[in-house]
Amino acid sequence: MSETIELSASDGHKLAAYLAQPNGTAKGGIVVIQEIFGVNSHMRTVADDFAAEGYLAIVPALFDRIEPGIELGYEQNDITQGLEYKNTVGNDDPIMDVAAARDVVKSAGKVGVVGYCWGGALTWLAACKLDGLSAASSYYGGGIGGMMDLDAKCPVSFHFGEEDHAIPMAEVNTVKVAKPACPVHVYPAGHGFNCEQRGSHHPESKKIARERTLELFAKHVG
Repeated sequence: MSETIELSASDGHKLAAYLAQPNGTAKGGIVVIQEIFGVNSHMRTVADDFAAEGYLAIVPALFDRIEPGIELGYEQNDITQGLEYKNTVGNDDPIMDVAAARDVVKSAGKVGVVGYCWGGALTWLAACKLDGLSAASSYYGGGIGGMMDLDAKCPVSFHFGEEDHAIPMAEVNTVKVAKPACPVHVYPAGHGFNCEQRGSHHPESKKIARERTLELFAKHVG
């Protein structure tokens, strides 16, 4: 079962979130952090997939700080618009929105966080800045190499595509060197390989990354 609910961030901001509930008792909670395209059909599918694995999954609508209901596709004009939205919102306020989502799903037990694209970078920031997270899985987070001065409060794994036009392998190697305790997985794929709606979708890489993420959550979340 899924529904859209309202969250309240610590600064008083109200935002929507997509909440997907498992059948039966949840193993734990998972916060899913969006790409630059809003809480679109792909992100809802990701949350539904985690719910099918037994987790209470939630996707906070980070672009609600601009206007409610922003959903984009994956054409070039969508990418341009999404980047503008991301730059307008920044990285600090969304962490408060992630915290509000965490507070909802912690009723299910321990909480993990997973994010894609912009959400991959925010996943790392959440793991470093927020208490109450038990594991984090970061997918192809842009600019993440410049965030290595931070230290995570929970186990983190990283997933990158070796053909990613936005994240060169030099940046991936920076992450490997800076955080040797965090597994860095590299796949024969490009940016956005997890998304079935993108031309860069790489089913085999998606499958392996998903298995690794579920293994991480099984070990640390429930």
